[in-house]
Amino acid sequence: MMKIEKLPEIFTKAMPVLEKLESAGFEAYFVGGSVRDLLLDRHIHDVDIATSAYPEEVKELFEKTIDTGIKHGTVTVLYSGESYEITTFRTESGYQDYRRPDHVTFVQNLEEDLKRRDFTINALAMSTSGEIVDLFNGLDDLQKRVIRAVGNPETRFHEDALRMMRAVRFMSQLEFSLEEKTQQAVSDNHELLQKISVERIRDEFVKMGLGPHSRQAFQIFLDTKLSEDVPDFAGQSDLLSIFPSLKFSPTLETSLWAIIIILLKLPNEKIGKFMRDWKNSNATTDSVERIVECFDLLAERTPSDYELFKIGQEILLNTIDVAHILGQPVDSKALVDRYTSLPIKKASELVIDGRFLIQQGVRPGPKLGMMLDKIKEKVVSNELENSESAIKKFIQEQN
Repeated sequence: MMKIEKLPEIFTKAMPVLEKLESAGFEAYFVGGSVRDLLLDRHIHDVDIATSAYPEEVKELFEKTIDTGIKHGTVTVLYSGESYEITTFRTESGYQDYRRPDHVTFVQNLEEDLKRRDFTINALAMSTSGEIVDLFNGLDDLQKRVIRAVGNPETRFHEDALRMMRAVRFMSQLEFSLEEKTQQAVSDNHELLQKISVERIRDEFVKMGLGPHSRQAFQIFLDTKLSEDVPDFAGQSDLLSIFPSLKFSPTLETSLWAIIIILLKLPNEKIGKFMRDWKNSNATTDSVERIVECFDLLAERTPSDYELFKIGQEILLNTIDVAHILGQPVDSKALVDRYTSLPIKKASELVIDGRFLIQQGVRPGPKLGMMLDKIKEKVVSNELENSESAIKKFIQEQN
């Protein structure tokens, strides 16, 4: 049996919680992703704990608890400034919505609990002594770098259809391959993804798209027809098939969405609807629209100084990133150098504002806005000094 001698701090800090459960006569283990990431030497975000204690028994043992998912056996324990999700060993049944179980049965057996998990590499547990409990050959699959469903993959995906997206997401993040029978089960059941909320699909899609192995995972996403069951991708596999052959993988969510939109050849007026269909935020949508607009501009011609000013540094750098990924030639150094040398980078750096214009006799209304824009453009283009006296003289010349 494999044993970890030296545990990272995230485990040692949580150890008293498990020891308290054990001293009360219960079993307790670290389970799931934290154990997998420990063995892969990856960053661990948080630890999950599974126990034979029932939720009420967990609550009796610890002073501060929150009923975060007590119906499904999960209690959050607040201990020593940290919060830990502690879940009772359980089995699940009756997944009528292909996502959440209709019935949860608490059990006293770790094997029954691990058996319901999605993939073998996530069905690992670790005891307080650092011993790894591996009942489904998860260690072997970790070594082979393979994503394999626990037991029958068809059953796993009927229990929770989102697991099919999680399969390609883990492929991308861990740089693993998808085991043959598991991949076949995804192909055979891809339509079940339509039962899952877009928000959950989007989260997995973005993680897949931003992983180091995203191009290989995206190929499986297309091959298994998962792409046919997500918003606005149906019938677009030919256009999307360029993604696996991109030069690099995107590392920013806005870059990912911009690349997808460019590959789909969506006209600008349809970008907003596409982003809403995927339940993206208004802020993300706005950034993506601006990146695609900037990408189109750079593909067509060299932007003016005032256009660079309006684009802004963040969008410019993001667009250069997208262009590199898509293999679109842009002189990024020249663009960045030009932007850096602009006399002002944002409107707030202009020494005057609308009130100054009113003081100079410009009437409030459309004319004032137009004059402000003209002044900005002249200053950005180095045709007008950014000083009150120079701008005052310019206004007088315009009247």
